[in-house]
Amino acid sequence: MIALGGVIGAGLFVGSGAGIAAAGPSIVLAYALSGVLVMLVMRMLGEMSAANPASGSFSVHAERAIGPWAGFTAGWMFWTLLCVGVGAEAIGAAGIMTGWFPGTASWMWVLLFIAVFCGTNLAAVRDFGEFEFWFAALKVGAISLFLVLGGLAIFGVLPGTHAPGTANLAGDGGFLPHGTNGLVVGLLASVFAYGGLETVTIAAAESENPVRGVAMAVRTAMWRIGVFYVGSMLVIVTLIPWSDPAVTTSGPYVAVLDHLDIPVAGQLMNVIVLVALLSAMNANIYGSSRMAYSLIARGQGPKALGKVSGGVPRRAVIASSAFGFVAVLLSYWWPGTVFAWLLNMVGAAVLVVWGFIAAAQLRTRRRLDREAPEHLVVKMWAFPVLTWVALAGVAMILALMALMAHQGDTRVQLYFTGGLALALSLIGYLRQKALTARAYPRGTATTATKRS
Repeated sequence: MIALGGVIGAGLFVGSGAGIAAAGPSIVLAYALSGVLVMLVMRMLGEMSAANPASGSFSVHAERAIGPWAGFTAGWMFWTLLCVGVGAEAIGAAGIMTGWFPGTASWMWVLLFIAVFCGTNLAAVRDFGEFEFWFAALKVGAISLFLVLGGLAIFGVLPGTHAPGTANLAGDGGFLPHGTNGLVVGLLASVFAYGGLETVTIAAAESENPVRGVAMAVRTAMWRIGVFYVGSMLVIVTLIPWSDPAVTTSGPYVAVLDHLDIPVAGQLMNVIVLVALLSAMNANIYGSSRMAYSLIARGQGPKALGKVSGGVPRRAVIASSAFGFVAVLLSYWWPGTVFAWLLNMVGAAVLVVWGFIAAAQLRTRRRLDREAPEHLVVKMWAFPVLTWVALAGVAMILALMALMAHQGDTRVQLYFTGGLALALSLIGYLRQKALTARAYPRGTATTATKRS
């Protein structure tokens, strides 16, 4: 449920409208292509996490396979991504609440939401799991109901509807109304909509049976998420014209429900979007605190935040929640500068993380095949061919971000994220070099280094 719920967020319910407006009906192909890449990445991560469950997940795997600098870079980049996400989601949730309760201050709702989920994460990991289970259940139920209603409407079975056939898929410019450029924009939008799945391998390390848990999540969740995402896009572009202004103004799901004359569709979707935002906040506070704790436990962060009490790294939880609240304050004080910089710095962070996952899996799999094949409970398909395919896919998307001249935001995000990655890599490398120098003083390092 964490795997399913963690990836079904406001980006799907609302943000997918921009992708549909750019790509038209070909958004279905865009989500299918990016879904295949995500499946490959999660299969690789599942292989490593089942063989070696760790709360630091891919950061631990990158450190062991590539070096401490890689674990440092991937871990702190993901922590920044999640913490900025907490702030962005809090702002979105507060916007919905101020719409329902005019006259209330946005900062009040932000403080309330962050305090509530900081509290649930401070209490016990069981509380995080309980909240996330019910949040995920509501989101999965909403998507499932949408797919059922949409399917009935497509076949003209739903009362008051008639089968649209392929009129919306082939009409109004055809399947590729904006050509391959539109498909590329839709592809970029769909890739980032899948972000969030990585949290399930972090949570698996604290479950009763982590090996079985992560293996089951990876094996079953992938195709279900594909059905939800690709299926939703197919229902939307089949039932309503992709160029309908309501797709972007109201959101594609609300536009379809209004088209089907479903009563109070807008308010129902606002509730679902609010739940999606709160669920993402809950998961991001959890994931960021565990990633921070793992990094600190490996000597790659401030020791003061590493204390555990009641089985929970409470100082790391507070620090991660506080960063989210600071990000919100920055959005009020300097919305066009500092907060915009933060958003741009994490704009392509998930792609950097996926690159580290693929590179780490290449090395880890060969070592496991040689030393501990019995730990390969989950195996990457067609290794190493599909691992290289995934790496090529990540590189291709980064290249597309750089080449999309008319999409200035993607270039800015790429440059800012690249700057953050380079800065973290340099810090990690210098730390690694300093630790090696202390561990092996001059004159003794050569033999030890060669042996290692």
